[in-house]
Amino acid sequence: MASSAAAVISSKFSSSSYYSSSFKDLGSSSTASFALNSKKPARKSKTISCSLQTLHFPKQLQQSTTTKTASPAKEKEKVPTLSPPSAEKPQPQQRWNLLQKAAAMALDVVEEALNSHERQHPLPKTADPRVQIAGNFAPVPEQPVQHSLPVTGKIPKCIEGVYIRNGANPLYEPVAGHHFFDGDGMVHAVQFKDGSASYACRFTETNRLAQEKALGRPIFPKAIGELHGHSGIARLLLYYARGLFGLVDGSHGMGVANAGLVFFNNRLLAMSEDDLPYQVRIMPSGDLKTVGRYDFNGQLKSTMIAHPKVDPVSGELFALSYDVVQKPYLKYFHFAPDGKKSSDVEIPVSEPTMMHDFSITENFVVIPDQQVVFKLSEMIRGGSPVIYDKDKISRFGILDKNANDASGIKWIEAPDCFCFHLWNAWEEPETNEVVVIGSCMTPADSIFKECDESLKSVLSEIRLNLKTGKSTRRPIISEAEQVNLEAGMVNRNKLGRKTQFAYLALAEPWPKVSGFAKVDLSTGEVYKYIYGEQRFGGEPLFLPRDPNSEREDDGYILAFVHDEKEWKSELQIVNAMTLKLEASIKLPSRVPYGFHGTFINSKDLTKQA
Repeated sequence: MASSAAAVISSKFSSSSYYSSSFKDLGSSSTASFALNSKKPARKSKTISCSLQTLHFPKQLQQSTTTKTASPAKEKEKVPTLSPPSAEKPQPQQRWNLLQKAAAMALDVVEEALNSHERQHPLPKTADPRVQIAGNFAPVPEQPVQHSLPVTGKIPKCIEGVYIRNGANPLYEPVAGHHFFDGDGMVHAVQFKDGSASYACRFTETNRLAQEKALGRPIFPKAIGELHGHSGIARLLLYYARGLFGLVDGSHGMGVANAGLVFFNNRLLAMSEDDLPYQVRIMPSGDLKTVGRYDFNGQLKSTMIAHPKVDPVSGELFALSYDVVQKPYLKYFHFAPDGKKSSDVEIPVSEPTMMHDFSITENFVVIPDQQVVFKLSEMIRGGSPVIYDKDKISRFGILDKNANDASGIKWIEAPDCFCFHLWNAWEEPETNEVVVIGSCMTPADSIFKECDESLKSVLSEIRLNLKTGKSTRRPIISEAEQVNLEAGMVNRNKLGRKTQFAYLALAEPWPKVSGFAKVDLSTGEVYKYIYGEQRFGGEPLFLPRDPNSEREDDGYILAFVHDEKEWKSELQIVNAMTLKLEASIKLPSRVPYGFHGTFINSKDLTKQA
């Protein structure tokens, strides 16, 4: 999954129960996960009795890490207390005047009263932290770099550099509702050097995280887990009040940077669409360090979605930015390889629409305007501001990459089509079509709203005819072999060009990933790689062996895999042509299920800004 676009709500506003008792049991369930498509269970217990370990969130800043051993019958390792991300660096104490101190105390009382009120009502699964961050969705503490990790098999010689993957990892125990997408960003890095591997994971030190660390508690509203209904409005007002008294500052961003990762212009950028990107530096040792919020030297004035696209031929970076409060609701822009930004192109949309992803071709950008929209007025009526608009017709906008305005955009309707992710797109001039490959999800809003209908994600080919203005859509895989495919990629050297293969996560049983599929997009053939019994992973990353290779699938698949029985994690390297395991790197600590990643080769690492 990717970080939710709904997080922009809280960002733009700035310019319910069981929490303390239940979190002691989170962290290791092999059976409890956020199964959004199941019916509401009877809420007879306040705990999840399925843990292999005891997970502790920090109640206040501390400079030591304690260790607690869980049930000896199942636990095979000592589990550290979840400490602040930079415990070795004491945080400055808040210097508040008497008025601020009084205001802080009063607002804390208001917040506790709000929490107490919410505890009287059950939460939907999409906002219940007992469900959203149970098992291996639960957070982990930072891990400094550890070298010479045990390797089974042999790491291919061509793999020199670092594999990095982002994810949501809340530092503090939620005080109210929490969706998995709400967690603080944490980057996991495995560096390969001379046949050896090292591992480290670090929080991305966002402005939001820095302030919460200084206060020793969560203070910013959670965009999906909390901002719904009347209590969501109350939490926004509470946040406003704290800002008014100078107790919290959202003027320098309040995003979590937990979704996408891209290496561009010699910088690794961690992103979520609720903020500007954050630059993270990979140190020579293999450790990670946050450089800071990155605005492309003052050029970027707005948020940027978490899935920008790097053209493999031109080296340009293409991106969107959307606003849920005021027009323009959507903007398009791009960057030259040296980081110089184009002017913004305002895209005409009538209402704020969730656009988590988009596509590029050789000459165009493909912009989805789909049926999941933002309606803040729904909060007044007690609902979520992220809704499925059944009266809206989904469409795709085709715009020239170098357009200076949106006058030339061509909109083509694609009814009842919602793709959370688009894997690739290309042009077929002989038929005047743009072909889009994406996973069409139903129900479209099931990630954000609890429903009884089972989620279905169908890998689809969508053809947009530029001459007739019509579209067609077909499932790529036969009905007999249909599986949920979410999170993955094509050969990045072929992005925007016609590709034969896509490498996608087998999201079965949803939302867990039991393996990955190599799909032939022209024939619909599916080649599956399964991790094994009680073993689950995340997004598969395809790493080309040689950019000049004649075979598109000449490369390797890298993926984090977690054994829920042994409670151990590893990084697997699989030959993409044969789907045979080449090597497995045993990791020193658990890696939670996360979002998106990338690979930076050793040459590019030496050029970091």
